[in-house]
Amino acid sequence: MSAVFRISYAVVFFVLLIFAWIGWSMYGYIFDTSCPVLVINGIDDGGYYAGDIQATLQGKDDYKVSDLSVWLDGKLIINKFKVNRKEFEHQLPVPTKSLANGKHALKVELIDGAYSKNRLECELTFFVDNTPLQAAFIKSDAEYKVFQGRTLHLQIQVSKEIKTARVNILAREYDFFPESTSSKIYEVFIPISCEEGTTEYPFTIDIMDKTGATMALHGKFQVIPYPFKKQVLTFNTEHIKKQEEDAIDDSVLQQELCELVKKSPAQKLFNGEFYIPMEMTRVSCDYGMKRVTQEKGCYMHKAIDLAGIPRTVIWAPQDGIVIIKNKYKSSGNTVVIDHGLGIFTLLFHLDSFANINVGDKIRRGSPVGKMGMTGYATGYHLHWEMRINNIHVDPVQWTKLDF
Repeated sequence: MSAVFRISYAVVFFVLLIFAWIGWSMYGYIFDTSCPVLVINGIDDGGYYAGDIQATLQGKDDYKVSDLSVWLDGKLIINKFKVNRKEFEHQLPVPTKSLANGKHALKVELIDGAYSKNRLECELTFFVDNTPLQAAFIKSDAEYKVFQGRTLHLQIQVSKEIKTARVNILAREYDFFPESTSSKIYEVFIPISCEEGTTEYPFTIDIMDKTGATMALHGKFQVIPYPFKKQVLTFNTEHIKKQEEDAIDDSVLQQELCELVKKSPAQKLFNGEFYIPMEMTRVSCDYGMKRVTQEKGCYMHKAIDLAGIPRTVIWAPQDGIVIIKNKYKSSGNTVVIDHGLGIFTLLFHLDSFANINVGDKIRRGSPVGKMGMTGYATGYHLHWEMRINNIHVDPVQWTKLDF
């Protein structure tokens, strides 16, 4: 093959490549209908930010991206910036320090270079929060004293709405929640067991706002010894055996409570003080009473027993959701109400139930049943119990206006 022929062959091949490339480009220009693809890095839809944001726009198109436009809160800040590439990366600084705190909108538009000018619009909202995170106790450390078996109520004031506040106390963690809707006062109820040691304990509150800024508060509280009384009881064994015939084993109730506390709403379902759940004539057994019986031996009665007219109406002490309505061997006819945040009211020994069902929302003062003596009971009375994360606390404390 002569040199001239080889050169001619190469020229023809090169020309064919050029025409093929032009043809493919024209085909893409005329027939491409796919929209460009865009990824926005450094700023998330619904995210909260403090300080300036350095966002990055990454886009591509099967043909090529022609123009890029950006709007911030409806104002055009980049107008048809020429890209003319299949793939690109563009830096987009967002000066949040010059923006007002609150909600903002970012819109990005890409137009490809095809004949049909395929268009992609991407919109997201974000929030600016340049308010410094500050928090303080509502009360001073000196006021944090609590009896055994009672509830420690902590409150903090914050400078703005926060993402989380969590207290590490007594080797456990508890989440704070707003005192009311949109309130900047956050609170937590911490159960103090009857058996808790009487000494001073430290605690730490870790706070995080929605931008990720953090701070901590440190405090201490004192557990004060309570002089629990003693009581010796004798039960009618025949009555107890009869009550157990069609009742569910007590272990089932405890298992149900352990599972239900995990599903308790992470919000406060109540507001204000609790009602005493019946018209009582006397307290037949104080909270924390050290009881001695022939069946159970010596144990602590972690509830309060109220006496009154037999079959008197029992009502819900506060708003909540009915989570248990059943009969158990020891507690008899039982109703449990979830007030949110793992705070439960337990009402035992009911003679009968009101027209309520599991899952019903119930209001403070609504009837749940009538006082009885079903289960492990010596006579007509109401066993009124409260638990926070399945730790027993004195319910009477919750009826006080200053709690």
